[in-house]
Amino acid sequence: MTNYLFRTPVELAPSQQKITYKDKIMMLGSCFSENIGKQLHEAFFQVDVNPFGVLYNPLSISLSLERLIENKGFSRSDIFECQCLWHSFFHSSSFSDVSPEKTLSNIQARFDESCSFLKNTDFLLLTFGTAWVFEDRKTQTVVSNCHKLPSQHFNRRRLSIEEIVEHYTLLIAQLQQLNPSLHLIFTVSPIRHWKDGAHENNLSKSILLLSIEELQKKFKNVDYFPAYEIQMDELRDYRFYASDMLHPSETAINYIWEKFSDTYFSEKTKQIKQRLEMLREKMNHRPLHPNSPEYVSFLQQIELEKNNILNEYPFLKDRIKDVNSRN
Repeated sequence: MTNYLFRTPVELAPSQQKITYKDKIMMLGSCFSENIGKQLHEAFFQVDVNPFGVLYNPLSISLSLERLIENKGFSRSDIFECQCLWHSFFHSSSFSDVSPEKTLSNIQARFDESCSFLKNTDFLLLTFGTAWVFEDRKTQTVVSNCHKLPSQHFNRRRLSIEEIVEHYTLLIAQLQQLNPSLHLIFTVSPIRHWKDGAHENNLSKSILLLSIEELQKKFKNVDYFPAYEIQMDELRDYRFYASDMLHPSETAINYIWEKFSDTYFSEKTKQIKQRLEMLREKMNHRPLHPNSPEYVSFLQQIELEKNNILNEYPFLKDRIKDVNSRN
């Protein structure tokens, strides 16, 4: 009988740059970066995900990183009121609040954390979602979120390959100066921007892919992980999509996460990850009879395993401490 393979696997070579549990990872970009960031967090890696909220286009990501590099915080002049809420054009609505003081406090606290984190980050993962941007007509600057302001406030245009490459050539040089050991991993989000239209979405994704290819030619510390290709080619069936038929399903996200792990994790890192996940599962167990001898013995086994892990990897102490809060 013929052995049919009803898919087209995306072949991935293991990366020479391996992510370990000692590394710090920062992620900025579309909601797909949130999906992988959540997986990294739940696997006990040191990760900072989207300090400005979800960002969809390359320029919003680069402008946000430039502010972090320059440690250029935010003031009252950077926020505005709309529909009884205070917003920032640099941030998603998750930072918005009815109080301008609370909005600024939320923004600045998160900003300060990430400024410090970026200086010591080992891997920076950037996920581009779309080449389309909205520019504030008053300031002629790209905004990260329109916050439901009327369309007449903005100009909508599509970035060119040359524009993206020019911005990121300067940005990567700045990042290298700030943190010479930093390694960058770019991805293109597999989430389709269907409101742009099928053809326009494909043109947009093509611009993003070609821009990243040019950056790979320019910089040795730039890598590309093909999340987009895995979803579009290997997982092309609609059973790998959520109910909106645009976002990847949980199964697809988990599959791409496995591919990412195989590419960037060593066997040793995978072993540590497996032990930590088993420990978390045990610690999150809620018994029917907490006073029973069996459960007391079970707790002792957990404590023994936790101590064994910390004896081997003492740098995990702070991450294991809050293990039962990671659900």
